[in-house]
Amino acid sequence: MKLTVISKNITGLYRDISDFKKGYQPRINVVKDERDDLVTDSHSILARWRNHFCQVLNVHVENYVKQTEIHTTEPLVSELSAFEVELAIEELKSHKLPDIDQIPAELIKVGGRTLQYEVHKLITSIWKKEEFPEDWNCMCL
Repeated sequence: MKLTVISKNITGLYRDISDFKKGYQPRINVVKDERDDLVTDSHSILARWRNHFCQVLNVHVENYVKQTEIHTTEPLVSELSAFEVELAIEELKSHKLPDIDQIPAELIKVGGRTLQYEVHKLITSIWKKEEFPEDWNCMCL
């Protein structure tokens, strides 16, 4: 364990030496708001990025996206099979921090066939309704 700590310190040392050789380079975080005015304070920058991605990723108004109608007799992408869900759950990496849902991969893996069935049922429902559950929506301010 000490070797890992030492190697991380050495890596940091070399990075610090490299930064020192380059000299001081001030960083200024600046973004433009909706009216093309420059925003520099960190809270406004974070709010701007949050709003930007909420608008880009959660388009609900048809005016923002030009939709092309595609007429086919088959779906473009087939529904997810129960076997694909099983494989995806098996491939989850163990001993990692849980994601935003706070559910560890180990817990999902030990859920067995019952959990696999419920996950598959949820994904199939989302696929058929073409909308995510209300709880999954972005909290846009």
